[in-house]
Parts: sequence; C-alpha cells; structure tokens
Amino acid sequence: MSKICQITGKQALVGNNVSHSKRRTKRRFNVNLFTKKFYWVEQDCWIDLNISAAGLRLINKIGLDAAIKQAAEKGYLK
Repeated sequence: MSKICQITGKQALVGNNVSHSKRRTKRRFNVNLFTKKFYWVEQDCWIDLNISAAGLRLINKIGLDAAIKQAAEKGYLK
C-alpha cells in the first residue's frame, strides 16, 4: 500500500532537516493518510479508500460520487 491519497493524489515530499548549525539531512514530509470506509449510494456498496485529510474535506464538500468521478478523470483512483 503506497502512501498516496486516492482522491487528491497527494504523496510524500522530500526535504531537509536543518539543525541549529545549519547541517542538512534528507527527510520525508508524509501525507496525513487514513484508511476509511465509505458507503457509495449510487453503486449500493461499501468501499475502502486511502484518503488524506484534504480528501476527506473534499468529499464532505462535493460528495462521494463527484469526488470519485473527479479522481478517476485525473487518474488518482486505481
């Protein structure tokens, strides 16, 4: 299971830890992911999604069906 949101397509970024003496070491900025079950009324079934907090807000705003259609058009939903 990769760390990618299935609705927004967000994934981990790479950056630097910077110490007080300005030494830089590589680090990852991970996505705030959840595994959440949703009931999809249009298909009359339960689905599991790996979803970020931003994806959860998007589903609350536009609805599950519209969010899944939007993610499928962009190629985020596998």
